Amino acid sequence: MADVGEVLMSVLSTIRVPKPGDRVHKDECALSFSSPESEGGLYVCMNSFLGFGSQYVDRHHARTGQRAYFHITRTRKTKEDDNNSGSGHPPKKKPTRLAIGIEGGFDVEQEQYEEDVKVVILPDRQEVTSEDLGTMPDVVRERVSLSMAGIMAADSVSHTLQVQQWDGEVRQESRHAADLKQLDNGVKIPPSGWRCDVCDLQENIWMNLTDGKVLCGRRYFDGSGGNNHALLHFQETGYPLAVKLGTITPDGADVYSYDEDDMVLDSKLPEHLAHFGINMMTMEKTERTMTELEIAVNQRVGEWEVIQESGTTLRPMFGPGLTGMKNLGNSCYLNSVMQVLFTVPDFQSKYVSNIDKIIDEAPSDPTQDFKTQVAKLGYGLLSGEYSKPAPDPGDENGGDQIGIAPQMFKALVGRGHPEFSTNRQQDAQEFLLHFINMVERNCRSGSNPSEAFRFLVEERIVCQQSQKAKYTQRVDYIVQLPVPMDQATNTGEGLMGYSEAERRREEGDSSAPTVRAQIPFTACMAALSEPEILTDFWSSAVQTKTTATKTTRFASFPDHLVIQIKKFTFGLDWVPKKLDVSIDVPDTLDLSALLATGQQPGEELLPEVAPPPLMTPDVEVKAPVLDDSTVSQLCEMGFPLEACRKAVYYTGNTGIDAAMNWIMSHMDDPGVQTSGNFLENKSSINFAAPLVLPGCSSGAGTTPTESLSEEHLATIVSMGFSRDQATKALRATSNVLDRAVDWIFSHLDDLESMDVSEGGRSAAESEGGRDPPPGPRVRDGPGSERHLKRSLPQNEYWLQRWLFVNRVISLSHRWVIFNDQKVCASEKPPKDLGYLYFYRRVAE
Repeated sequence: MADVGEVLMSVLSTIRVPKPGDRVHKDECALSFSSPESEGGLYVCMNSFLGFGSQYVDRHHARTGQRAYFHITRTRKTKEDDNNSGSGHPPKKKPTRLAIGIEGGFDVEQEQYEEDVKVVILPDRQEVTSEDLGTMPDVVRERVSLSMAGIMAADSVSHTLQVQQWDGEVRQESRHAADLKQLDNGVKIPPSGWRCDVCDLQENIWMNLTDGKVLCGRRYFDGSGGNNHALLHFQETGYPLAVKLGTITPDGADVYSYDEDDMVLDSKLPEHLAHFGINMMTMEKTERTMTELEIAVNQRVGEWEVIQESGTTLRPMFGPGLTGMKNLGNSCYLNSVMQVLFTVPDFQSKYVSNIDKIIDEAPSDPTQDFKTQVAKLGYGLLSGEYSKPAPDPGDENGGDQIGIAPQMFKALVGRGHPEFSTNRQQDAQEFLLHFINMVERNCRSGSNPSEAFRFLVEERIVCQQSQKAKYTQRVDYIVQLPVPMDQATNTGEGLMGYSEAERRREEGDSSAPTVRAQIPFTACMAALSEPEILTDFWSSAVQTKTTATKTTRFASFPDHLVIQIKKFTFGLDWVPKKLDVSIDVPDTLDLSALLATGQQPGEELLPEVAPPPLMTPDVEVKAPVLDDSTVSQLCEMGFPLEACRKAVYYTGNTGIDAAMNWIMSHMDDPGVQTSGNFLENKSSINFAAPLVLPGCSSGAGTTPTESLSEEHLATIVSMGFSRDQATKALRATSNVLDRAVDWIFSHLDDLESMDVSEGGRSAAESEGGRDPPPGPRVRDGPGSERHLKRSLPQNEYWLQRWLFVNRVISLSHRWVIFNDQKVCASEKPPKDLGYLYFYRRVAE
């Protein structure tokens, strides 16, 4: 064996010192969930700074020829028993800040370890410690020492993601504060005893800093809070700033800018309060601040305790398919979705069964490869390798596992997304659709596991004046089930029924108890199937607006049916709220009554009228005329003008209902937020850029000479398209990546004459060939596939699993609760409180 010093000298040119901007993966293997704490430790390539577990480092060496690796092993320190009460753990401090990873914020636990590091030379695994370097030539000692020190000092990519800080209390100075005009109307505000000038509410009281008007605040998503009188006052007057009276102290107060739609700072607040007779230095806090209210919401109990089956002793479970996932501070939505998806056979066969092939074909940086990271996650969940008891369980009942921490996966699937790239809480249904969209883009050829959820929807619109019909079909993945609150069965039972409790809360009675409405599942299904009245439908038969009915049916049934309970809705005043409901969801479903029938015998169809064409840069068309009345109605609801114009345009001027539905279905697009409080922490709408109509100037980005983003080009090429195709797509969509990807998939026929590659391979070598299917491929019965031809499907479904924030899943006819790293047998699965339900088709 060669002398280790000579070996180091021979590989010295491959050893790099990390520079600012280098991604150092020293906490997680790029191909598995091995870490420095795992058996064998972690090997960090001293050239690419990718980390590999002991089972993959030899493969990386054989593939790349790299020989020098920085080896890290960690051993968990023994926790001292200071300040504990015999439980083995000191009590956790309650959060005092609306923040993550910040002192006083919500805890992201960091373990304490002792580290052992050295350099390992492959293939003979010769080891070099820091002490060994002292006996080697200066040039070797200097380069290797600097590289080791740089790796040790660098922020690990995974660690950075795990402790990513988010401070929800950071506020900006309002642009109105410096020059706020205050009316000399003689109004003086007493130091206490405030009531809303409109409804006499005594809590959640805000004073407008322009005219001194004292009014109640917004109604919260759960129906509590105020009655929106302060908001309505702003809409009538335009006076932008208001202060929450019960929060004023010498140190400051809650100030909200309705115009900026955010909590703000007012550097002149003492002066603005003094204008209305309020001495800020003598005020005392009498109400919880908005921050304290949000912290309380994040710590709420009630439904959460029921979902977690609190009060019961749960039996821990371990083994394949029973792997917990660490919560990265806000990743419960991601953990929920991925736990469920990898119980679906299509995802198992696509990613887990082929994991060796996927890893062998992984690119040089597998941390940025979608297929590799999904396969890594799926194998981690299903293999059982990480489903082992944690060495230091979180509570006396046990159940905590080593589990897996999906930092690398989360960073990849959230990259570039305005919400999923952040550390904020997100919606599981929105993430499911986002992930399915990524699967669709990355499975252009070969098997596509998202087909398990894909189905066709038939919409039948009947003009009530001519009785002629119009049929359209669209692809969907989730059934959104409405919740008819008027069908609650407990309106008057017990001391107080749901209706009475709701009425008292709406009237501002804070003492009214919380009564969960009980809604029959049959009522939800009836609401889904009943015809919708379109009052502003433009009929091509009578050439005018008239009334129409729209019914929605299944044109095909998927292998796995996802049902979302629409718990977020709008009240009569267009104020959003969350519904607290209990629904008796059945174990089996028969959807025969919802099967589409197509055109009926003797039924006449509405004359074909071409809808307004979508924007394309190579087609000269006249700009369509938008229905200004519909645009105005939408604007009055608080949506941005461009959002309203796009909604009317993309629904073909078919009325307020269709446009409103379009807006609601695009709330997860990136861009400018709407003005409603409901969307402040929920989602936003991609309407920052003005609508460009056909026949009008399409703006920058469409000219052949304009430079395109190399990063965007590389992203599209990595999906299997040629550079010419990527260039054409970006120029057709103003150099916007998401729009370009959507454009390229909707213009596959136009691109047939262009070369298509996949990961640098030719089309002939790519998985499944280059010819795209002639339309959306859906499954419509056991073992059958089709495109747009309807056949009678098998339409009975068994409730295989459903999804809560903390995950309750049925595996082999047993219910299992997945609560982060705790996996236990479910004793009392609360099926009535689910948000997403996953059904599987019953086998013949």
